[in-house]
Amino acid sequence: MLHEISARNGHLTKSLEFWFIACHYVEGCFIKSRDQALLISEQTGDQALLGQVKTVEKDGRVVRGERMKLAIIKTAMTMVKEGNLIPSAQQISTRAGVAVRSVFRHFDDMENLHVAFDQLLQEEVEKEFPKESLLLESETPLSERITRVIEIQTSLWELNENVILSAHAQFWNSKALRKNYARHQSSQRKQLDEWLPELKEFDRTSRESANAI
Repeated sequence: MLHEISARNGHLTKSLEFWFIACHYVEGCFIKSRDQALLISEQTGDQALLGQVKTVEKDGRVVRGERMKLAIIKTAMTMVKEGNLIPSAQQISTRAGVAVRSVFRHFDDMENLHVAFDQLLQEEVEKEFPKESLLLESETPLSERITRVIEIQTSLWELNENVILSAHAQFWNSKALRKNYARHQSSQRKQLDEWLPELKEFDRTSRESANAI
């Protein structure tokens, strides 16, 4: 049976995998390998053992596939942050050290890649800015809260400047990017209202101006 052990270090997860077909006896035989397990299952008709081996092979492929998929997404994000705002599938595959067909196998179109990219970006932002760091008490003086909001927004921009530019450059042909952007804008407005509830007293135009800043 293939077991996956996840060891968390902060927000990072490291995956380790190993074979465990040991300690399985069939007619007094001690099974030490996949090939031996297949041979014994064929000789004895042990369908349960054969099922275990097939499950192992399937699980192994899934784990490897997920690992390659994540490598492709992380490579794409690295390239965008470095300044290649719209890397091609060929460029991503070359940098990731995988065949270009692997990119298309895991992401049959760019929209799926944009969705996965956004999920990874959200994880990175949450890692860089944990919820505790975003808490601002309403009792805190307004000037201090405004200063803190500016610091947070500036840091977010500096961290993701090229990612934002990349998204804007592709809005025209990506429904997923437009949807993600609208969701982030809505979330940002909600967060700003929590930080600065005084904005709720303003008219719509003034509130939109504050959000734009």
